[in-house]
Amino acid sequence: MASVTLDRITKRFGEVTAVREVSIDVKDKEFLVLVGPSGCGKSTTLRMIAGLEEVTEGSIFIGDRLVNDVAPKDRDIAMVFQSYALYPHMSVYDNLAFGLKLRRTPKKEIDRRVHDAAELLGLADLLSRKPKQLSGGQRQRVALGRAIVREPKVFLMDEPLSNLDAKLRVSTRAELIKLHQRLQTTVIYVTHDQVEAMTMGTRIAVLRDGVLQQIDAPQVLYDHPVNMFVAGFIGSPSMNFIDAKVEGTPDNMTINAGSFSVPVPANFAGQLTEVLGKDVFFGIRPEDIYEPKYAPPEVERNAPFRARVDVTEPLGAELYLYLLAGEKPLIARVDPRTRADVGDEIEMVMDMSKLHVFNRQTQEAFI
Repeated sequence: MASVTLDRITKRFGEVTAVREVSIDVKDKEFLVLVGPSGCGKSTTLRMIAGLEEVTEGSIFIGDRLVNDVAPKDRDIAMVFQSYALYPHMSVYDNLAFGLKLRRTPKKEIDRRVHDAAELLGLADLLSRKPKQLSGGQRQRVALGRAIVREPKVFLMDEPLSNLDAKLRVSTRAELIKLHQRLQTTVIYVTHDQVEAMTMGTRIAVLRDGVLQQIDAPQVLYDHPVNMFVAGFIGSPSMNFIDAKVEGTPDNMTINAGSFSVPVPANFAGQLTEVLGKDVFFGIRPEDIYEPKYAPPEVERNAPFRARVDVTEPLGAELYLYLLAGEKPLIARVDPRTRADVGDEIEMVMDMSKLHVFNRQTQEAFI
């Protein structure tokens, strides 16, 4: 296996800069996820690592080897694409073996690798079938198996689950996690699905308009986003952002959102002293808003606010409430025992130990 280092890589298509000075160190055996909205440059970055796109500026290393001018076939990587790209006239066995045959791998070695990969992926009973006789999940596993038999230093995966239905995507996601644990390989995985990123990645790199926003462990991104883009992209439903003003004194600070006011915990006051008396964006996640009687014991109930229920979305294990606190829209992800109907005015509390505050101009986080 090998590490991958991106050193200030840039990719331009004419006047358009698709990727701008991205630097990432992918550790050996790490599962790194590149995530971001469509057009953010994540697939272009992956294709530059694979050698399918030339690097305009910067350097790419696989292990200690500079690979900017190395042909894709000589980089010792394997790529799994969004489309399965299986040969329809070939059996599963021949699809798995095809790349090894092109490399003139000895027949016994091909047979060993194919059967090992088939066993690992639960394809042992399907080796004689053609792709048209397989389900979507089985085809995806064949595409993965074709990469595994190569025994490359690095696996590159470009949205490999996006063609699967929701249920199959969840089960295949779990299979991929187990596969990585068994193979102990270096994986760079591209997705636009933040849930996929959070559940699969050792670390996540968030891209926006070709610029790296933040790279860290999933929980760190969730708890400590560096700006509003990361805060809004990671987490579902998205974080609530509210126009507000920091008021009071350093010893008694509040966030005034107009229709409601909430106290700032004393341990955060020092981080907000510089914006005392200034306008900010106040952020709170939907799961940190509660009906008081169902709030955890540690949540302070000293500053409840009232809100009108605009829409309800019951999901069985939880309930989404779309609220209006005055004219401020909020989403709350609450206990399903909460009995609230559209039009009701109810009392809610926020877990202010989980607050986020962002600079009004730069949208960077203070907390």
